[in-house]
Amino acid sequence: MSKLVLANEGVFPVTNDRYGHPITESPATNLGIPGTIQGEGKLAGVPSIFVRLAGCNLRCIWTLPDGSFCRCDTPYASFEAEQERQPEAGEVFDLVKQNTRSVKHVVITGGEPLLQHKALAPLCRRLKEELNLHLTVETNGTLFAEDVAQYIDLFSLSPKLSNSNPSPAKREWYQLKPSGPLSYHAQKRRNTEVIQKFIDYSRKNKKDFQLKFVVGRHNDYVEIKNEFLAHLTHWRPDDILLMPLGATKEELKTTSLMVLKMAISNGWRYAPRLHIDLFGSKAGV
Repeated sequence: MSKLVLANEGVFPVTNDRYGHPITESPATNLGIPGTIQGEGKLAGVPSIFVRLAGCNLRCIWTLPDGSFCRCDTPYASFEAEQERQPEAGEVFDLVKQNTRSVKHVVITGGEPLLQHKALAPLCRRLKEELNLHLTVETNGTLFAEDVAQYIDLFSLSPKLSNSNPSPAKREWYQLKPSGPLSYHAQKRRNTEVIQKFIDYSRKNKKDFQLKFVVGRHNDYVEIKNEFLAHLTHWRPDDILLMPLGATKEELKTTSLMVLKMAISNGWRYAPRLHIDLFGSKAGV
């Protein structure tokens, strides 16, 4: 198997090493057991283990209703991948295996996991064929890779709205230079052709998908309808999820009721962020 590039928490939350021996460091959940819950989307509340890959082809910087800025909630997996780990995929498989005896759901997340699809595909194959785990991949919907898709049960697509564009004012606030994804985010963030591939693949192969939009402005529903849904087919209203913008409890308070009203008004789902409610804005939960 090839090596994967993982973000600093890697596989989480775990209490055993790849050989099944207890590890001394307590998981960030402080629960003393392996696993947490999926905090977002159709499977919110389901016991899960996460595998977080490093690297992303986008750079989201959002504007909150009060005019302040909010970066991607996992900048250490995109903006500042400073504590990367590069284990063999077999090591990741062993670590998942030793921590999923009662947990049957694994979430592959990032960053953007499909940037590493060649190394990720063999891991997903083993997780599915040897452990029969339910697999979710969380992706920004700009890349499609069938070598991974064939093993996935739920495609969690999070297309980025124009509010995510890293404008000059936002870059200046975070002291970021307009290079790499910061220079082409606005052009790459919306790819309805790729999103349609996920939808068609799901319908054809009896898999599930969700379109999970991060919402922070009162008129975001117009962009969702006109720039995304109008160009897509074979979706249902319950496949559309609105998630309030915010990486902390305080930020979520400024957007949650607005997003709830928008979801109800359009017949879409409201997607809470349960992990922030339970654990706050920290990694590894």
